[in-house]
Amino acid sequence: MSDVVSFAAARKAAAPRMRIGLLRLTDGAPIIAAHEFGFFADEGLEAELVVEPSWANIADKLAFGFLDAAVIVPPLAFAVQLGLRGTPQPLLIPYAISAGGNTITLSRSLAQETNERANRDGVSIVEALAACLRARNETLGVVHPYSTHNLLLRYWLATAGIEAGRDVKLAVVPPARAVEALTSGQIVGFCAGAPWGDVARRAGVGAIIATSRDIWRNAPEKALAVRTHWAEERPEVLAGAIRALLRAAKFCDDPDNAAYTAALLSRRKYLDIDPHAILAGLPGGTAPDKGCVFFRGAATFPWRSHGLWFLSEMRRWGLVDDSVDLRALAERVYRPDLYRTAIAPLGEPAPLADWKHEGAHDAPWSVEAAPTPIDMPADRFCDGTVFEPDSVASASAPAKSALHNL
Repeated sequence: MSDVVSFAAARKAAAPRMRIGLLRLTDGAPIIAAHEFGFFADEGLEAELVVEPSWANIADKLAFGFLDAAVIVPPLAFAVQLGLRGTPQPLLIPYAISAGGNTITLSRSLAQETNERANRDGVSIVEALAACLRARNETLGVVHPYSTHNLLLRYWLATAGIEAGRDVKLAVVPPARAVEALTSGQIVGFCAGAPWGDVARRAGVGAIIATSRDIWRNAPEKALAVRTHWAEERPEVLAGAIRALLRAAKFCDDPDNAAYTAALLSRRKYLDIDPHAILAGLPGGTAPDKGCVFFRGAATFPWRSHGLWFLSEMRRWGLVDDSVDLRALAERVYRPDLYRTAIAPLGEPAPLADWKHEGAHDAPWSVEAAPTPIDMPADRFCDGTVFEPDSVASASAPAKSALHNL
């Protein structure tokens, strides 16, 4: 027996180790599933999952090497790369974790006022909310200044003429604290990932008025960020991690597995909440129109056009300096080449191009991929804009200081 134990211990000690940070969010499902089902171990990798309380913790631990990788909001990966919030640390994104899953949740009173105004005046929800916000000095919560949530919320509000900082205040609230902040009246609404909108709804303190799909259909959400130095020293280990995640993504994306995935995520060491609230945000769950997507429609592919869109919006709102070469930065951080190399042994299709026009499709379409094309969902923006990567200038002068507040 002692020989068996010592052999197992030696094997575990010899396995490459990867410390992966994540928050209490539904779209951490593939990471959790890959760990719990032994998919990482099947690739010869020992994964250590570290659940953090905020995106700031994730960023700091990546910057100082306490994490090797993390489930991250892509704008934050760029911020860490550029040193916009502290010590700079080169990162790369070789894999996308999820699409969609965010909700805009308001206090019940503001949601009721917004819906009543929309029905009375025959306007859209965002136009009705804009009218309400102009008449009040209110604060909405976002999970981090360098987050998809901040950029998507600003984009959506701007279509109705609302500018953050001028017409409404934005405050940073970690996702797991958003319901508490809404309940206490510190904020009147928030944009956060699943399951926190449904937690607020089930608690009777909030109502969901919009989702990611109402802003950008099939909007990219979380990604896997890896310290560049770690990845360069362990290319085969990273490739194995990507294959394990792809395997887990297919499981989590299967509607038949929704109840099991929700139960897994609800464990105390992960989300530690009622699985019914988690179920709402999963494929095949109780609210599929606002849920996460983990595999379908090339959801796992790190499109460089996604990265460039995030960077363009960061520049739009003064979150990144005008002198930064956005296209070069997107190419440096987003690494579809690593994705293709990793999944090649699996025979799974990967897009042939690194870039695409975002928002150009009102209906399902197909993208060229090898070995077979991939069926893609509509990706329209709420205002009908089409983002063309080639139209983005590399850099502009004169430069101005990046703003770090909201």
